[in-house]
Amino acid sequence: MKVGLIVEGHGEVHSAPLLVRRILQELAPASSPSILTPVRVARGQLIKEEGLRSAIELMARKVGNEGCILLLLDADDDLPCVLGPKLLALARGFRADRDISVVVAKREYEAWFLTAAESLRGRRGLPDDLTPPAAPETIRDAKGWLSQRMSDGYRETIDQPALTSLFDLTVARRADSFDKLFREVGRLFGLSVPPRP
Repeated sequence: MKVGLIVEGHGEVHSAPLLVRRILQELAPASSPSILTPVRVARGQLIKEEGLRSAIELMARKVGNEGCILLLLDADDDLPCVLGPKLLALARGFRADRDISVVVAKREYEAWFLTAAESLRGRRGLPDDLTPPAAPETIRDAKGWLSQRMSDGYRETIDQPALTSLFDLTVARRADSFDKLFREVGRLFGLSVPPRP
């Protein structure tokens, strides 16, 4: 089955396929999905009906009749529980013939790294005593939080894929929006997903 990813950030172009593969590796180690190169669309366009329609139509053609589509974007100041269902309803309205999921990271993708900060201790220039902040998904600038603690600062296109390959997925499921992603990947592939710890 082909999986088509639609993302908003430059870092997610490399990070999102890696993350989906890591989740699938945990859920079904023998799986070997065909994850297409993500289509990147600016957030301002994705949250508009015409921009979303264009992205969904393009990816629907790429994945074919048996494929599925996963849209991943940051909430920023929007509520994921409002923005996600709204975008999902629109997307399914455009292409009811495709299995589509929408996951909205609360605040931003990097909040998932903050949630699992202890698993990143001593990695990528982060301190050996790194601890997660209280309520990581409420931090407005998770990239800035990381940058302040990394010896060379945080560079999205370089550090996001690297940290994606390192952070503890189980611990990150403490973040509601990451748990949603974990469950949606399982659903798209028809896999049983254990409850989060």
